[in-house]
Amino acid sequence: MNANIFKSNRFARSLITASVIAAFGAGAFTAGHWIPVRSAAASAPATLFAAARPAASVMVPDFTGIVERNGAAVVNISVTQKLKAAAMPQFQGIDPDDPFFQFFRRFGGQIPYGQVPQHGMGSGFIVSSDGVILTNAHVIAGASEVTVKLTDKREFQAKVVGTDKLSDIAVLKIDADDLPAVKLGSGANLKVGEWVLAIGSPYGFENTVTSGIVSAKSRSLPAEGYVPFIQTDVAVNPGNSGGPLFNMKGEVIGINSQIYSRTGGYQGLSFAIPIDMAIKVKDQLQQFGKVSRGRLGVTVQEVNQQLADSFGLKTPRGALISSVEAKSPAASAGLKSGDVVLEFNGKKIANPSEFAAQVADLKPGSSTTIQVWRNGSTKNLGVTVGESKDLKVASAGSNAGEHGRLGLAVRPLTPEESKQVGGKGLVVEAAQGAAARAGIRPGDVLLSINGKPIASVDALRGVVAGAGKTVALLVQRDDAKIFVPVELDKQG
Repeated sequence: MNANIFKSNRFARSLITASVIAAFGAGAFTAGHWIPVRSAAASAPATLFAAARPAASVMVPDFTGIVERNGAAVVNISVTQKLKAAAMPQFQGIDPDDPFFQFFRRFGGQIPYGQVPQHGMGSGFIVSSDGVILTNAHVIAGASEVTVKLTDKREFQAKVVGTDKLSDIAVLKIDADDLPAVKLGSGANLKVGEWVLAIGSPYGFENTVTSGIVSAKSRSLPAEGYVPFIQTDVAVNPGNSGGPLFNMKGEVIGINSQIYSRTGGYQGLSFAIPIDMAIKVKDQLQQFGKVSRGRLGVTVQEVNQQLADSFGLKTPRGALISSVEAKSPAASAGLKSGDVVLEFNGKKIANPSEFAAQVADLKPGSSTTIQVWRNGSTKNLGVTVGESKDLKVASAGSNAGEHGRLGLAVRPLTPEESKQVGGKGLVVEAAQGAAARAGIRPGDVLLSINGKPIASVDALRGVVAGAGKTVALLVQRDDAKIFVPVELDKQG
């Protein structure tokens, strides 16, 4: 239920789960229609000298049929958490609303004092007439009690069938029959620019309808794992979390989950979990009580133009493998740091989020093929996926004895440092110029350049001397490995 907030380099933004929190101290369907609307200019009277022209019209969507058919299947969800108070005054019998209560709370003796209820609110939707409901996992996280309210004002205590934090999906069940249920669609044919509709309870205003268009597909978000979000400009606010996103056929194609905001409210950037993924998670939670996902044992990152140039790719696409876990399915398949995944299981990979979703979607133990870009050409490998510990997506951000074009002063690893790193490399002692601009800093361990391992200063000089405009440095910082693109200085 809590907001997820992060900062960029230029200004603070908020990636906020769209749920509402309030803490208290006291104990037969027709598809969407289109309506012609005359433009103001076209309806103006003709001048004396101009011939009359027919009025121009534009088409705007009519969502009434979708709302009439599906509104009753969208529910309001309220939850209660009981949080332990850290400490309260050692003063019995005083009303918490009494001004003296605050005095004794601040200056009196401290003892443990019961539990403080916290209440939250979100949305959900009925997917089967026997009372199965989908919502976001963050809406009910830590809840001791979950209440579902229908549009006919009936309220039910819900059972939590299961939750999956990684996908932010939760399945609830209420004891009721013959309930209205939504029609589930698919995002496979979803197109950027098409109209979509959301129904939910923003700020507690139940069954609120908002509309917009699909702004982008397969959108990756910081720290959000493998979910390829649907981005829209639909007005989604706190309380909309867990509510459905409909297409113009009246089918649910996503679950509204987060907003991207600098203020905490709607600013035109809303994100929904694809319904295809949600249904797979729901089915596993209902059948097994947990979700099993495929795993390779790699860390991947985005391929930008500089990295593409460094690895000889014509266009920046795919998922760049920055590290391979020892004795993992990826290691057994022969995958290496510096490989760029172009296809997996017969499907083209545009970005790390798509790759992570494809890997997770496979049943552990199943075998498939993976196509990678290595040393200037494609290579196909067979791989058997393991069971997930979660595929990691790295982010380069803006920080991620050789000076000259690269701007590094380095030294070889000591034997003890080599053991810690698990191989050879060079320790960065000073960074300036191109390397400093790219975010390389003292203490980083340089492992390779453009996929070529670097074990000596001479090897580093040789690679840099023969490089083009950019190079990709694989560095280890603490326990993380990541490729950092560096645009080399012109003069050595």
